[in-house]
Amino acid sequence: MAEKEKKQGSYSAKDIQVLEGLEPVRKRPGMYIGTTGPEGLHHLVWEIVNNSIDEAMAGHAKHVYLELRKNGEVLVTDDGRGIPVDIHPKTKKSALETALCTLHAGGKFDGGSYKVSGGLHGVGVSVVNALSTYMKAEIHKDGGIYVQEYKRGVPQYNVKKTGNTKKTGTTIIFNPDPEIFQKTDFDLKKILDYLRNQAYLTKSIRIDVVDNRGENTGYYSFYFEGGLLSLLDYLLGNRQKIQNNSFYAHKEVDGIDIEAAFTYTDEVEAEELSFANNIYTPDGGTHLTGFRSALTRTLNDYARREGYLKESEENLTGDDIREGIVGAVSIKIREPQFEGQTKARLGNTEARAAVETAVSEALKEFLERYGADARKILEKNILAAKARRAAKAAKDTVLRKGAFEGLTLPGKLADCSSRKAEDSELFIVEGDSAGGSCKQGRDRRTQAVLPLKGKILNVEKARIDKMLLNKEIRSLVVALGTAISDQFDITKLRYHKIILMTDADVDGAHIRTLLLTLFYRYFPQIIDGGYLYIAQPPLYRVQKGKEFHYAFAEKERDMYTKQLGGDGVNVQRYKGLGEMNPSQLWETTLDPNNRVLKQVNVSDAVQADKMFDVLMGESVAPRKSFIQAHASSVKDLDI
Repeated sequence: MAEKEKKQGSYSAKDIQVLEGLEPVRKRPGMYIGTTGPEGLHHLVWEIVNNSIDEAMAGHAKHVYLELRKNGEVLVTDDGRGIPVDIHPKTKKSALETALCTLHAGGKFDGGSYKVSGGLHGVGVSVVNALSTYMKAEIHKDGGIYVQEYKRGVPQYNVKKTGNTKKTGTTIIFNPDPEIFQKTDFDLKKILDYLRNQAYLTKSIRIDVVDNRGENTGYYSFYFEGGLLSLLDYLLGNRQKIQNNSFYAHKEVDGIDIEAAFTYTDEVEAEELSFANNIYTPDGGTHLTGFRSALTRTLNDYARREGYLKESEENLTGDDIREGIVGAVSIKIREPQFEGQTKARLGNTEARAAVETAVSEALKEFLERYGADARKILEKNILAAKARRAAKAAKDTVLRKGAFEGLTLPGKLADCSSRKAEDSELFIVEGDSAGGSCKQGRDRRTQAVLPLKGKILNVEKARIDKMLLNKEIRSLVVALGTAISDQFDITKLRYHKIILMTDADVDGAHIRTLLLTLFYRYFPQIIDGGYLYIAQPPLYRVQKGKEFHYAFAEKERDMYTKQLGGDGVNVQRYKGLGEMNPSQLWETTLDPNNRVLKQVNVSDAVQADKMFDVLMGESVAPRKSFIQAHASSVKDLDI
């Protein structure tokens, strides 16, 4: 027995698994592309496109073309130098095969071929090859056309010359492997947004996109000569600038190419994008930190020198400085150090000092040259500081010593008996009528109910000090238990399911939108954590005799009506939750075994931010334009 146990637990050289070639990529794809979901799928496109952009940044390419094909293939071609095809001295194979079939093989390590690059340093194209059912590389170089095809990373033949050409460039065709990815459908909007940014960040490059997947071909083209200033105009959209002149700087410091631009708007929200070697870094990094530090220090110095701040007054904080700013910083650096394989954050320490130096020098010149703009910026900053102090006073009043020491739970909250957040649910219900039915029909052990009276304040148009004076919002903040703003603590969230439950009409939709705005602006961690849901109560009850069914849409209603024989069928339309009795509300909307919940998530924070600005902000014109543009496509407006 002891001998058998020893044999089963052996651990020797024969137990070490060696994965050769591209096998590690297929075995653990998440290590290379982050995820096998939609983000990982689109990461394949970014890797191929980035190689073409690298050629453009090196001054060897002017045109990139991408095509989405009906069979699921993606084609990317450029007019760069073309991947080398001669024999590699170490592998004794074509350099093309070496680059596409070997991890960590590429022309971006020694800095000789590329001063800067955004690709995965030789990993990218080989990873795409490994995770594709089919790939084809066609190279135009040195007067010849060279081709090689691959299946799941395995070459089907040696690189061969198929013809002559006067052009140069690289064409890659690949088809993602459905055995690896959850879905292989590409999101055109995501691709267009990414390529638009690439065109903004690489002056005078033309990027064409063709979508051939549908019956009608979609064609899109991007070309910008203004760099970050062009991107800034796009980001501004319909927002109102307070400056006459946008700030722009393009300098090189310690071998790092730095481009930065910003302008202030009359909004409260800030929008800052950062890029390193044309790679969008959503989590920022040292370059964004340097950009912010330069703004804070330079504007404070200017405010002191010009008398905007008195000696007795405290400095403006970074949040004061950034309120209402729309800006971007882009750097080109020789050896970027990204945190994580998908490059969400830049880690180069030298980038912070270089960006801070470049932006500080340029901003000093800008403030001296454009005095009127400087005054408008400082007035905006100082107003933000006053609002911050007022908001802090309001928060201290509402949340002093923590949410539950200074305030008890709101009286209208029907709390659950469970004290385990992971088991507890909070239903935020519209009105006392629905709240009453919900309180009677719920599972009191795990389900809490908070009825809200009327429509809450639109927080997109109000600062936090005014917001916390609103009784309904204050009750919700206290019920959640997390506090708010800089005192927010997700670990104190009292419920791990927060469910918005409103009537299926226009007013209900408006209330739901107001609540979503509140959570998006002040409790984004709750959304990111997957704790926010929207209840989907049925719209109809279809009954004949003792048999009945609940329907969530017209098609379902019609199906049940037909199923019950048509004649004599009673169809009840639920315009409000209060029309349901407690038992009906339980079996349709509260019962975890039967209910339908939609989880709220933000897949594109930048686009979500723009949409909230348009639909819920102060400016009427953008909202009117949006409604006019989409009115014809609206269906079922009152449900």
